[in-house]
Amino acid sequence: MFDKLVQVMATLRGPNGCDWDRAQDFASIAPYTIEEAYEVADAIAHDDMAALRDELGDLQLQVVFHAAIAADRGAFTIDDVLAGIVDKMERRHPHIFGDGPRLDWETLKAGERDDAQVTGALAGVALGMPALLRAAKLQKRAARVGFDWPDAVGPRAKIDEELAEVEQATDPDHRAGEVGDLLFAMVNWARHLGVDPEAALRTANGKFERRFAAMEALDAGFAERNLDEQEALWIQVKRAELPVQT
Repeated sequence: MFDKLVQVMATLRGPNGCDWDRAQDFASIAPYTIEEAYEVADAIAHDDMAALRDELGDLQLQVVFHAAIAADRGAFTIDDVLAGIVDKMERRHPHIFGDGPRLDWETLKAGERDDAQVTGALAGVALGMPALLRAAKLQKRAARVGFDWPDAVGPRAKIDEELAEVEQATDPDHRAGEVGDLLFAMVNWARHLGVDPEAALRTANGKFERRFAAMEALDAGFAERNLDEQEALWIQVKRAELPVQT
């Protein structure tokens, strides 16, 4: 079936294919690739196997689509993509596919960056990552070369410092920059607490959606209520979620 999918994409991008598919390039479909990856994560979060099956198919289509564009440009083919990932997985598991020692995953990746002459501890962290995830990855890379606080005390103090700078900002651009610094500091504190900031924010988003929907269900006229009345509903919904104390 994988070969069939490759053929379907080749037909869509062929001379008698779909105008839309033929018009696409890497940049134009990149947002769809990211969206499909999030939809896979959403299906997993909801433990929805039917949705996961469908979303994995959609994500696989994105891989084939990118490879088809590359093939049309003479850059590489889907076979090159598959050969590359097979080689990488075998290379990164020398204790399983060879007679080498078990090595730390990040150490292996760092060695690959050295082989590719990619310099700098922060080199190679993808720009397309979600900002919170990328911030955490940059901080982990910096920590590997010793640029890190020894515990969570330093990152926590940094949050107070950055918050004060947000409040002292004098214009919108300055304020936006300081808010960015504050968010970066929050990610660093979360990392030191052993919390995945991307997952934590995803959970918070889900919690807010769930509670907001519950408020609307409690009061059909919710949108017309004043803020104090809406806040009272919020507290009611929040208390209803708390475990019963026995």
